[in-house]
Amino acid sequence: MYQGIAAAEGYASGIVHLKRDWELLIETGNHYDPRQELARLEQARQEARLQLEEIRRQAAIDLGEDHAAVFDAHLMFLEDPEYMEAVESKIRQERLSSMAALAEVSDQFGQMFASLEDEYMRERAADLEDVSRRLLRILSGEQPEEESHAEQTVLVARDLTPSDTAALDRSKVIAFVTDAGGRTSHTAIMARSMQIPAVVGLKNITARVKSGDHMLVDGNRGEVLVNPTPEQIRMFHEREQEYREEQEALRRLIHVRTRTLDGKDIEVAANISRPQDVDQAIANGADGIGLYRTEFLYMNRLDLPSEEEQVEAFRYVLERMEGKPVIIRTLDIGGDKAAHSLDLPREENPFLGYRAIRLCLDRPDLFKVQLRALLRASVYGNLKVMFPMISGIEEYRAAMALVEDCQAELDRENIPWSKTIAWGITVEIPSTAIMAKEIASEVDFLSIGTNDLTQYTLACDRMSEKVSGLYDPMHPAVLRLIQMTIEGGHAWGKSVGMCGEMAGDPEAIAFLVRLGLDQFSMAPGGILSAREIILQSEAGDPVDKY
Repeated sequence: MYQGIAAAEGYASGIVHLKRDWELLIETGNHYDPRQELARLEQARQEARLQLEEIRRQAAIDLGEDHAAVFDAHLMFLEDPEYMEAVESKIRQERLSSMAALAEVSDQFGQMFASLEDEYMRERAADLEDVSRRLLRILSGEQPEEESHAEQTVLVARDLTPSDTAALDRSKVIAFVTDAGGRTSHTAIMARSMQIPAVVGLKNITARVKSGDHMLVDGNRGEVLVNPTPEQIRMFHEREQEYREEQEALRRLIHVRTRTLDGKDIEVAANISRPQDVDQAIANGADGIGLYRTEFLYMNRLDLPSEEEQVEAFRYVLERMEGKPVIIRTLDIGGDKAAHSLDLPREENPFLGYRAIRLCLDRPDLFKVQLRALLRASVYGNLKVMFPMISGIEEYRAAMALVEDCQAELDRENIPWSKTIAWGITVEIPSTAIMAKEIASEVDFLSIGTNDLTQYTLACDRMSEKVSGLYDPMHPAVLRLIQMTIEGGHAWGKSVGMCGEMAGDPEAIAFLVRLGLDQFSMAPGGILSAREIILQSEAGDPVDKY
């Protein structure tokens, strides 16, 4: 058995097709005519743009607009001035071929992305590789051989790009496994949407199998079995049947009220990153949206989103939720989350740097556009707004002062906005948890972001291979801060939720119910499992302090 990263749920039993990497012959030397090579590069860019636009169009039909948007990031790389100017500079100054210059710069940029602390940004290295390989293939004038697959194929590859994944013949490819990759890569996200079981991060699975091998893929546990024994096959199918029965049983909870055994109503909400994600939230019976991230509006583009664009993005979700609460988090970007449109400085320690509310308060011109959009969209539903990375009440007050400015502007313009918006904060810094009672006297609600709270409390980066073992949301110090936050909010009758990964952890949910948490927000796919646990839990009396 080989253990990897569970990227997309499901079980598959099929025959291995080993995808070989396509070898490119790079033109070397320092004797190329810069004018000719620059012209070749521009022609390749134009052709790549046409190809990507067609792939995007087809992906929108097959997978939906939200997944087709993956290829907007690819198109952005073709227009990225920093990336393309670096390639052109090598051609002019070093007289390299367009292929050699592109390969060198792509490798440098890929290493830069891979070194970033944020997992999402690290995974963008795969997007860059996809684009650079497309350009190199066009420049080479060669085409890789078309691969055909038999029925019940398990595709095994060093890695799959989003383009590779979108092109899979789903009538024949029933699963894929890769040496590289992570759970947040576009390829993994697309696999979940396509409902293709996938295991990634197996490191050297391509060296351990050959085409024609029989493979069992467990996308739930991240396990792969090659040429299994009859007993292993029997156990695999038993596990698969149990999973199907569990999924079917969970469907009955879609419209069930989330109430504990002793009568406390709890909201089980969804975290979403794009407007289209609301459909998954609704399909899984979400009681609301507990975290609507707004970073997508600013990333993978050269210009800033307009007020109108943001109004439409917010309106769509508010209307689709039909009166259920929608918590929209204001811009949480900076430091380790790059946005070309903002031209932010690089920092030695981005998690403690110029980001989120700090950036927004420093850039009221930027922040007020989003605040006006939120106020205008509020008339379409039950809006709550959450400010990220608040370290003390002063930052909340400063943000609300800008809100009041925007409210006054809209009143002068006779533009309506809802007077019932709830305003809250994420609790992700220990100082905020410690001062939760004082802060709760002014805010309308609190939402605990356990990912950052755990990292800040234990001084460990959960993405670092060397110290990730120290990352433990169930550490007594973290639990004490969570309890302080809940008690601080409840002292003023304010709702306290959680939007970090801990909210969807089956091993933590019942305990958090006992702590008094009012709302759990997680990826849409985890809602029904969480609801089942809560329905079998008791809120009871508060547990002992930590």
